[in-house]
Amino acid sequence: MIASEILAKGVERGIITAEQAELLRALENAGEPPELPVSPDDEQLRFIGGFSDVFVTIGLAMFLGAIGFFATRAAGGLGASTAIAVAAWLLAEFFTRIRRMALPSIVLLVVFACAVFSAASHAIDAIDTGTTSFSYHGLGRLLDIYISRPNIVAGAAFITVLLVALHYWRFRVPITIAAGCAALTATVLSLFYGLAPNLPSVAYNAAILICGLAVFALAMQFDMADLERRTRRTDVAFWLHLLAAPLIVHSVTRGLVTQASKLDQGTAVLILALFLALSFVAILIDRRAMLVSGLSYAGVAFWTLIRQSGISDMTIPLTVLVLGAFVLLLSAGWRPLRAGILSIVPPTLTRYLPRSTQFA
Repeated sequence: MIASEILAKGVERGIITAEQAELLRALENAGEPPELPVSPDDEQLRFIGGFSDVFVTIGLAMFLGAIGFFATRAAGGLGASTAIAVAAWLLAEFFTRIRRMALPSIVLLVVFACAVFSAASHAIDAIDTGTTSFSYHGLGRLLDIYISRPNIVAGAAFITVLLVALHYWRFRVPITIAAGCAALTATVLSLFYGLAPNLPSVAYNAAILICGLAVFALAMQFDMADLERRTRRTDVAFWLHLLAAPLIVHSVTRGLVTQASKLDQGTAVLILALFLALSFVAILIDRRAMLVSGLSYAGVAFWTLIRQSGISDMTIPLTVLVLGAFVLLLSAGWRPLRAGILSIVPPTLTRYLPRSTQFA
């Protein structure tokens, strides 16, 4: 029996071709009921390998939570964050590097990145204020520090970028690149806010949009390097798209939705038009993250239009019904709809995009 992960690694390293991998899978399944071929349109993601991943993740949550509790009482916030970061790294040496467990690896990376950011924040705050004891500030205190002193966020985020890069060099977890990009985005935005704190909100939205587009461009680079979506590059691209989507969607539409109760009909129509445009892009590149990020704003726009039509007693149920129907219809017709879009897109563009299973 050849594991799918081994075949994927063989294709990624150029040992065998994608066609040879499919032949090996077919040979392995000889005599069994035929399965539908895996399509790039399905956005396959190696997120969980089995229930053992869930079991281990529960254990990690309890173990790391207990370490954080005792370390906080013994050494304060800096000590607790440092202890959690070290524990997450050491646990990754076994569950990620040796066992190659998907979900525990993702959880350990996220915990490591958050713990590093927290530890760096405590350390920079203590150095900045001239204190020598690193006590636990509490969540409220940390939020006040992050809002009032963006230099702490910038410094802590940059340290997180460096250590997350070291984590990727060691363990090669696909989500790590997205975590590093998130920390780098926080660094850039914090520096921008610290240097120009009195700019209008549209300037900050523009900065967020630029960061989102940069992450989107990086995601597309990984997508174009694996058009058949059979290697680890597609997992890296997935997490990058998941980061880029809210940055792009929220920065574009946040200025339009300042207060849902005061949203006028024209603005609601404009938001829906933007949502449809983002839906077109999502179908074109075959990624659903942008649609998920835009659903909340589309829901506000639908809610406004339904409320202004006079059906005030059923606004929320009708909004949920319309959004649910849209998602289900789009899911059912994703492949033929994408095939139709690709058929009218210039070939110079389609050769850089994953091909639909119904595209001839």
